[in-house]
Amino acid sequence: MIDLPLMTYVATMSVTPGPNNLMLAASGVNFGFRRTLPHMLGISVGHGVQVLLVGGALAWVMAWLDSLRPALVAVGCSYLLWLAWRQAHAGQPGAGGQGQPLGFIGAALFQWVNPKGWMMVLNVALLFLPTGAGWSAAAMLALLCALVNLPCIALWAAAGDRLRDRLREPRLLALFNYTMATLLAATALWIVVEEGLLG
Repeated sequence: MIDLPLMTYVATMSVTPGPNNLMLAASGVNFGFRRTLPHMLGISVGHGVQVLLVGGALAWVMAWLDSLRPALVAVGCSYLLWLAWRQAHAGQPGAGGQGQPLGFIGAALFQWVNPKGWMMVLNVALLFLPTGAGWSAAAMLALLCALVNLPCIALWAAAGDRLRDRLREPRLLALFNYTMATLLAATALWIVVEEGLLG
């Protein structure tokens, strides 16, 4: 089960831009790498648990997801818009009382409404779990996905952390936060349009 195509797929999907990585870059800028660690771990563990549950109960999950898809998209996109608003109003790096980074539990739970995360998990389960595989195979796949995911997403938090010193000027930080907020909001609206929820 542990093969190069699987690892390449998980790494590529983990490192490319999406809601998780945009939020990690912004958290790195606003809170630093160390304070963003719970957020990163929440994403990777949440992703692994999602792979485990989806892989172990694939047929049931596929039917359930299809019926709940519009609701999941609506909840996920609403949360992204809220996060965009929150990002637009983020404070100065290192300033006390200016908000908190997303924590482990919040980041883990976000995976269940993250449209990119669902696409990734379903593809991993469909493409890389052998037919008739049980929970033990799903657990191995989940562990591998979480382990490959973590260093990939850490790049985004580290990049944000590296930008902290350059964004100490309030005007530049505000520009960065509004840009990240706009990208998150645009991601949410793009998903809504793609899913046909507006028309």
